[in-house]
Amino acid sequence: MLTGRCHCGGTVFEIDGELPQALTRCTCSLCSRRGTLYAYYEPKQVRVKADPASDSVYRWNTKLVAHHFCGICGCTTYSDSPDFQMDGTWDGKTRRFGVNARLFDDFDAEEWPHTVIDGKNLW
Repeated sequence: MLTGRCHCGGTVFEIDGELPQALTRCTCSLCSRRGTLYAYYEPKQVRVKADPASDSVYRWNTKLVAHHFCGICGCTTYSDSPDFQMDGTWDGKTRRFGVNARLFDDFDAEEWPHTVIDGKNLW
């Protein structure tokens, strides 16, 4: 079980799963500005507890991805998105949660291996 929280603790999450072999850094215009390192999971693996006042959502472009962040402290918490493949395709139904691994308790995400998705050119 992995746990994590935003800076103020307004959003807390638990993940039934292990750390992925590598985290993901996306180069799209939003992710590159946020600096998030994503750990991806099936939605059923992630439990999020958030005060409604702290759970804010930003959607842009196609509106298919819900980028959650804490409206109190500003931390990027997770994204609920289509399960896009590395070539940008999607089956039209399967979703995934990209959790901000920088928020995991007792974990240094910067030290974990990570791969890069060329979101700048894919989406």
